[in-house]
Amino acid sequence: MRNLIINGDAGIRKNAVIEYDGEEVICFSVKRQGEWHGPDRVQLWCTIGTEDERETFEHREYIPMHLETEHVDADAIDVIKAKGDLAV
Repeated sequence: MRNLIINGDAGIRKNAVIEYDGEEVICFSVKRQGEWHGPDRVQLWCTIGTEDERETFEHREYIPMHLETEHVDADAIDVIKAKGDLAV
């Protein structure tokens, strides 16, 4: 699990599936930053991981500030599924 800051709007929402760094990952959370007073363009702050890490994310069994954080432009990721629909 890691944090990913996407510069620009990639059109994704919570539970989206993207391909990043040669790996298919799920966006467990997506926070939109910079709408009003932020940088020149919107940033999406995402917590991403594999399906095996979903339970760890949901139970908050990690320390968010200790996750590796990476920055990428929106055109550097491939959107496989823009938003996920999980039956709860």
